Amino acid sequence: MEQTPINLAANGNVLQLIPPHTLRVIEVGCSGGGLAREYRAINPRCEYIGIEINEKYAEVARAHCTRVLVDNIERMSDQVLASLAGSACWIFVDVLEHLYDPWAVLRRIRGVLTPDSFVVACIPNAQHWSMQARLNLGQFRYEERGLFDRTHIRWFTRTTIDEMFASCGFQIIDGCCRILDEPYREAALTGIRAFAEMIGADAEKAATDATPLQYVVRAVPV
Repeated sequence: MEQTPINLAANGNVLQLIPPHTLRVIEVGCSGGGLAREYRAINPRCEYIGIEINEKYAEVARAHCTRVLVDNIERMSDQVLASLAGSACWIFVDVLEHLYDPWAVLRRIRGVLTPDSFVVACIPNAQHWSMQARLNLGQFRYEERGLFDRTHIRWFTRTTIDEMFASCGFQIIDGCCRILDEPYREAALTGIRAFAEMIGADAEKAATDATPLQYVVRAVPV
């Protein structure tokens, strides 16, 4: 299966969750290094390490990162992981959903973190209204990128994101919802509220959880 196309942009919501004086950032799936470029413009003294599975993408990212490791985070050796141990911010921007076992990856990382370390992640919302609409129409078709990216392996909602981090030894302490200006959303949310009422669920909660395209979270080890 082909990899998601290279990304040269920076996620502004993720950028806001990285403190401006962080000494070490480790970005898993750094792609073309867009986030590294923007963060190091704010904090040039930061050691910014990228981990990228695609060697061509890694070569582009080297222009913006302190260094880039060409490796698969799910197959990374204990020795390499141990070399990254210590105080750091670990970043996963639209990456966890591409892993076969993101729970195992988060647990391994939890094992090498110091108490002042943290994780920042951006994760697509599988409860998004457009996902529900397509399922209702039987039109779940994979695309090159976005919510229906053909390389997505795992799917998460707000509830299961919370559960994943808690089960891996983390507590989510900050974050935001990425909500776009989308046509047809309000009409779709009316139907989602009605369906929730029909099955005895909280209609407003169902609509609220169907609105974000992605969730951005910051989690600390507990």
